[in-house]
Amino acid sequence: MLSRRHFILAGAALPLVPARLWAHTTLNLGAMQVETLSDGHLVLPLDFALGSLSEDEKADLIARHGLPDAQFDSPCNLTLLRDGGRVVLFDAGSGPDFMPTAGKIVEALDAVGLAPEDVTHVVLTHGHPDHIWGLLDDFDEPLFAGAEHLIGRTEFDYWMDPATLESIAEDRQSFVVGAVRRLEALEGRLALIEDGDEVVPGVTARLLPGHTPGHMGFRIGTGTEAVMVVGDAIANPHLAFEQPARPVSSDDDPGMAAQTRAALMAELADSGVPLIGYHLPGGGLGRVERMGDAYRFKEGLA
Repeated sequence: MLSRRHFILAGAALPLVPARLWAHTTLNLGAMQVETLSDGHLVLPLDFALGSLSEDEKADLIARHGLPDAQFDSPCNLTLLRDGGRVVLFDAGSGPDFMPTAGKIVEALDAVGLAPEDVTHVVLTHGHPDHIWGLLDDFDEPLFAGAEHLIGRTEFDYWMDPATLESIAEDRQSFVVGAVRRLEALEGRLALIEDGDEVVPGVTARLLPGHTPGHMGFRIGTGTEAVMVVGDAIANPHLAFEQPARPVSSDDDPGMAAQTRAALMAELADSGVPLIGYHLPGGGLGRVERMGDAYRFKEGLA
């Protein structure tokens, strides 16, 4: 049965220090329980998402969606699957080295009664900092030491290829250095997966390229009893839905990402299968609904 609950958890705090609030959503797919946890949020310049728009287009979108005119907070939603003895984490968050507003995975797990050592599998959508820099702890040791880690072969090859550092934009070279450090630290714990693989029972890998060359999504469940973890293939609730075929500079290959996004948007709208987006509001869980020639993100499952 498909169901959802939405609640807030307050963590313990020292006297006079406010407790951290955690938004948490749960989706039941038969015996599988899917949850979204907050890794915090990124603080990004508005042009990161809207830089391809003209000034008039940008002003119109800002006004219609009530966006700030300089920077915006982008939520980071981690997906957790509990199924029997398996505890599967999709992406690992930002860790302590990327932004002070993110990297809260240990606190988020604690809020739902788990610790890093309880995680049995870590499944990665792609190698950007806000998705994999949380793989290591403060001492540069694997945080999920007992877990099997899985990443797409194309994605792994891209980050580990020395040519990537030479060809990537200068402002993203730290992404490559950080990815290599973390992937090398997982030697012996890391399995490479392909499009269509069943990565754990009930979870199928889906290549969604463009944001990065080997970006993957993951379908949890089967038929209508399913949810699609889309990572950054759909990365915001406004421009991505209104103009999915529009290339944006936040994607590594804007043209390919736009094709992937437009096809995925149409598929999700037609099938009614819900999605979890890493940077979408309300824990990221919702549906894609058609709105004339465009789409909209309908938060939740009601």
